[in-house]
Amino acid sequence: MTLEIGILLALACAFATNLGFLYKYRGACAAPSVDVRHPLRSAKALFTSKWFAIGMGVAVGAWILHVAAMAIAPISVVQAVLSGGVVLLAVMAERLFGFEVGPRQWLGVGFTALGLFALVLTLPHSTGAHSHFSLTGMIAFEGGLVGVGALLIMGKHIGGPAEHHGVMLGAASGVLFGVSDISIKAITGLVGQSGFAGFLTPWLVVALAASIAAFYASARGLQDGDAVPVIATTGTAANVATIAGGIIVFGDPLPGDALGVIVQVAAFTVICVAAALTPAPIRAAESAAPAVA
Repeated sequence: MTLEIGILLALACAFATNLGFLYKYRGACAAPSVDVRHPLRSAKALFTSKWFAIGMGVAVGAWILHVAAMAIAPISVVQAVLSGGVVLLAVMAERLFGFEVGPRQWLGVGFTALGLFALVLTLPHSTGAHSHFSLTGMIAFEGGLVGVGALLIMGKHIGGPAEHHGVMLGAASGVLFGVSDISIKAITGLVGQSGFAGFLTPWLVVALAASIAAFYASARGLQDGDAVPVIATTGTAANVATIAGGIIVFGDPLPGDALGVIVQVAAFTVICVAAALTPAPIRAAESAAPAVA
């Protein structure tokens, strides 16, 4: 039942993550713009906003669920389940936060359900958490992700379109969250082998640094862009980075036959198509905000 419990924890994490992001969006928009030159002042202003503080509290609960899922199930499986969060995001944005979601977005719901069903059918049998990793592969992969995240953060300053700055920051925060998740996965394996001594590793520093950078990038992205595209981009970037890390760094299993591989690739493709069909809800019902509160 270990794999099934990990999937259930990941589903709960997906719901809590999106709920926390939507609350943080409301709070971030009410706070002064994040200024990296004054990180403490910016953080204080964000947490002074009630809705942002509530969102962070929900996000901490989601993080605990995520760590628990990664500790008992392969990281690529956990992230594959989390990838369906874009569907939850669209539903929650419309039902709870007053955004309008059209037929195209609901078609995306169906595609995502189909993709996740096919993915679950092709998951190979797993007998462990797959926490062992190659140090060289870990350093190379994490270093590459940090480089991609830095380029996305600097996007507007190196020729990127200013109108997409919020989405680029969302992607950067997702990539950096992926760096943190992969480091945490490594820590869970080290703790399983060595007990508390497993926390005495440089990967703890990497996880903390990446999480802090992702926090500021995400908050500024929510301020500069629309809620759903920024949140969806953050989640997608984190999922892609972490699934790739699970396969490349931790050696998570792939299907053992060609048909299984084809079906799994098709499942991921369908999920990506669903994400493309589920863009931002086209308007926010401002009058719904007080009711939700």
